Amino acid sequence: MPANTKVDEVMSTGILVVRADESVATAADKMADAGISALPVVDADGKLIGLLRDDDLIVSEARVHAPRFWNFLGAVIPFPGEMKQLEGELRKVVGSTVADLMESNPAVTTAEASLEDVATLMHETDVRQIPVVDGQHNVVGIVTRGDIVRFIARTT
Repeated sequence: MPANTKVDEVMSTGILVVRADESVATAADKMADAGISALPVVDADGKLIGLLRDDDLIVSEARVHAPRFWNFLGAVIPFPGEMKQLEGELRKVVGSTVADLMESNPAVTTAEASLEDVATLMHETDVRQIPVVDGQHNVVGIVTRGDIVRFIARTT
């Protein structure tokens, strides 16, 4: 992969988006119909405010993780982070709108960023999709791990 390759050479454009107030069912239908695994979430002005991933939908249907506790001299103390994880999972289980399930602060990139930087970001944050935004935070595309793999296959 050439070091000077830019995201705009690889990203998908003309992508579907969803609004935060749309139902989870509507978003799931959009994802299933288009065969995609993530939808950028935009506000009324088209600005990116989140990302809904298929993982978010799966968690909403999964069993809730039971928190682990220490029992010390009669005091019951939750392991660090356990209650926060439980709260997040419960919110997703009962969520009815995209806002309830979406990641509200997703990693983003620009079309001018290097593909190397985006691949590094994906690896370090363990994500499969990154929205591409312009200077006003409007969604102009999305880059996925699949986009990068296809580019590597074409250029090698």
